[in-house]
Amino acid sequence: MLRGHDIIQIMGEQMRLVRFQTVRDFLACAEDFLATREAEHNLQLGICSVLLAQPNFYPNPPYFAVVQENNKILLAALMTPPHQLVLSLGDSSREVLEMLAQDVRQFRPETPGVLGPSAMSLRFSEAWQVLTEQPFRKSRAERIYKLERVKPPARVPGRMRRATEADRPLLLEWIREFQSEAFGEIDKAAVERAVNSALTMPPEVRGMYLWEDGQPISLTGYSGPTPNGIRIGPVYTPPRFRRRGYASALVAGVSQHLLNTGRKFCFLFTDLANPTSNKIYIQIGYQPVCDVDEYRFGTL
Repeated sequence: MLRGHDIIQIMGEQMRLVRFQTVRDFLACAEDFLATREAEHNLQLGICSVLLAQPNFYPNPPYFAVVQENNKILLAALMTPPHQLVLSLGDSSREVLEMLAQDVRQFRPETPGVLGPSAMSLRFSEAWQVLTEQPFRKSRAERIYKLERVKPPARVPGRMRRATEADRPLLLEWIREFQSEAFGEIDKAAVERAVNSALTMPPEVRGMYLWEDGQPISLTGYSGPTPNGIRIGPVYTPPRFRRRGYASALVAGVSQHLLNTGRKFCFLFTDLANPTSNKIYIQIGYQPVCDVDEYRFGTL
């Protein structure tokens, strides 16, 4: 049921966009739609779980919306500024994406980009360009993977352990290095949020593990529980410790631990420009689900 504080835009007689003010209202409408393709929508569902656990996790009010026709959801979208818009699978017709683009522009004219299934994110970017005259470029091509059963990798020296408050300086350093390597920039506020939440949130929502072999060698985090799964990431090993199997052992160990706690699946995103990481994850049991692309808006 729609509430008075929901913002509704109507196009034609049957199609409408509904914007929600709270994560609970968004989930009340869209959770079943998202859960029917849980792996593909693990990021949206996971972000919602984090917001339920810590409503003020992000520095600015989030954006939640669905486009409906005859009460059937055609597309769901959310955004947690300063981050980009995240799209679900769904109807990628011009009418749907134009309606969404118009509302996103009203909410946040400086929206930096979009992440979503490959065809959907491209078509939204095209709609955004028509509406705003901003250029766009593909900044990252990714693949979503899902794991149901771990294939243990070859044994390597050392063991995994949960990161603790004493590890905070190391976690901050390594997450900064991860961001710089993966994205070409460092968001200091996001680094602080990620580390603080990993150390303070309930372990069923978020955490980080380290692999130790005389000293910390590799890092793997997890966050964003979905109805049946949870997302792995980030995964980072300093260059001097790579190609020795530490990351494989740690990701496999953390994945198995999460399955042991009752999760049916683990999910992760990979950068398709890094064939080594994609190969490693397949070897320990992750299977590809779908491709997603990130586009950046504005000056190229």
